[in-house]
Amino acid sequence: MTITQKKPKLRNFSPISKLGSALQFLIYALNGRWHKSAMQVFMIVVLAHLSEHLIQGVQLWVLHWPRPQCMGILGLMYPWLMKTEWLHYGHALFMLLGLAVLRPAITIGLALFWWNIALAIAFWHHIEHALLLGQALIHDNLYDFASPVSIAQLIAQFFSGHPFAGQPWLPRIELHLFYNLIVLIPMLVALYYHRFPPARSNLSA
Repeated sequence: MTITQKKPKLRNFSPISKLGSALQFLIYALNGRWHKSAMQVFMIVVLAHLSEHLIQGVQLWVLHWPRPQCMGILGLMYPWLMKTEWLHYGHALFMLLGLAVLRPAITIGLALFWWNIALAIAFWHHIEHALLLGQALIHDNLYDFASPVSIAQLIAQFFSGHPFAGQPWLPRIELHLFYNLIVLIPMLVALYYHRFPPARSNLSA
């Protein structure tokens, strides 16, 4: 009587599968035992970047610096970060990924509702900065503008009646301060409901 031995199944240890497993573990940990620390680090980075925009506002409205020189603290220390668009694009990408990765731990209905709003706005904000970064990398601005412009600036330019050339009618400092605020506000509302969930939520998780 011959006994046929089953060949052991070969497990897939490809680099892609290892990377996928590592990402799954990381996301699970960030929404589990590391969630509080991850959220704290995320908020520190978000608020630090917002402070850069507020400092730009102080430089412009209080110190009355010329707009090209209103680059915040990091922009003054490392001007290439601002001129190449990498600083703000990097933060927009970080915020988008942070909102997406930390989303599974937001389970309360109202908290998830406001978190999704922040995520949607952050997605649009990232598209805007990707467009700005692309123009800076190829050294070719849209239409005949003197600097990279975003979709919101193009829409504002259209309704303003000004030509699509020179400096955009909608200033960038004010626009992106507004963008960062409208992402932060629903995020803070979501974190409030996440920390202090209501007794009953009308929105399902």
